[in-house]
Amino acid sequence: MARKPPPSDPARVVAFDFDGTLTCKDSFAAFLVYTCGPARVAAAFALQPSLGLDYLRTRDRGVLKARLLHHLMGPIRQDELETQMRAFVTRTGMNLFRPDALETWRSYENTGVQRVIVTASPDLLVGGFGRMIGADRVIGTRLGFSAEGRLLPMLHGENCRCEEKVRRLREAFGDAIHLQAAYGDTSGDKEMLVMADQGYYRVFTQKPRSARL
Repeated sequence: MARKPPPSDPARVVAFDFDGTLTCKDSFAAFLVYTCGPARVAAAFALQPSLGLDYLRTRDRGVLKARLLHHLMGPIRQDELETQMRAFVTRTGMNLFRPDALETWRSYENTGVQRVIVTASPDLLVGGFGRMIGADRVIGTRLGFSAEGRLLPMLHGENCRCEEKVRRLREAFGDAIHLQAAYGDTSGDKEMLVMADQGYYRVFTQKPRSARL
């Protein structure tokens, strides 16, 4: 009888939330302001009051995120949206990142662990920042697109926060994942922090040296 190959070792992972943890502010909100302007973003809630009212009723941040983006940008093609997101990432550069968070991020380099960003912001947006700092993987909220590749006012799957962060990590690395450490700053990171051998909550406090966004 042929012997079964030995099971592979579980993936060793360190997970970082993005907005407020690695960065000083919400990257998705900053992208909307950069692309559409602050007045237009603010006016969206006045022109479509159901955005705010529905959020107050359901507290569903994912629905709000998808509907607000669609309200501001319409059924934009995915490739056009990605182009605008790349422009934002290029202009912003490292100006969102907390220096002490980056120092910790870099401390895991060449240690044999995979450095992963797990965020409620769209993966299409945060992926550019992840490549900038050498992330092994970016796990984020997936926007919904039609069969023709146009933005829909809904997400593809769940908003990547709370238990969804744990589910997506297991989806990416398997149930045997070894989450050595996790870093977060809100209640949406709690489940991920509990999953880790070491969970760190709001440990980064430094502001970026440059505030240009």
